[in-house]
Amino acid sequence: MPVMRMNHAVLYVRDAARTAAFYREVLDFRIVFEMSGGSALFLQAPGSSNDHDLGLFTVGEGAGPSTAGHGSVGLYHIAWEVDTLDELDRIAQRLGERGALVGATDHGTTKALYARDPDGLELEVSWLVPATLLTDDMRLRMAPLDLAAERARFGGSTRGGVGVSQPA
Repeated sequence: MPVMRMNHAVLYVRDAARTAAFYREVLDFRIVFEMSGGSALFLQAPGSSNDHDLGLFTVGEGAGPSTAGHGSVGLYHIAWEVDTLDELDRIAQRLGERGALVGATDHGTTKALYARDPDGLELEVSWLVPATLLTDDMRLRMAPLDLAAERARFGGSTRGGVGVSQPA
């Protein structure tokens, strides 16, 4: 039986409540379960059918920063998918207001924002070009994202593709 999709991610963070507030304020996640007096929180994304999408476990303020990719192995980032470019733009504004936005990349078939949470852990928020709108020139690439131009090209309310958008 093949794996169908990712169900949830679990992160060790300095303060689960602080990180949960970030995900609530930026991505509209909601807390669905709490353990150990709030030192473990489980969040669900809007529109998700998972019982939770993100688990957060407090390890304390004394924890050092992640060195993943800089001298140790580890997770680079988690990617969350949004339905429209208007939603991606709204999230870009929220991330920018918080000083959390660290990049925006056009990958051809996906349009992606990159940000850091309160502990410096990276996350991606992306919109996938619907398969019906893919063209031969949309190959995986790394170019700066011009969100306004992409909204003009595809329409801000056009629903994105589900899963990986690849030409047939």
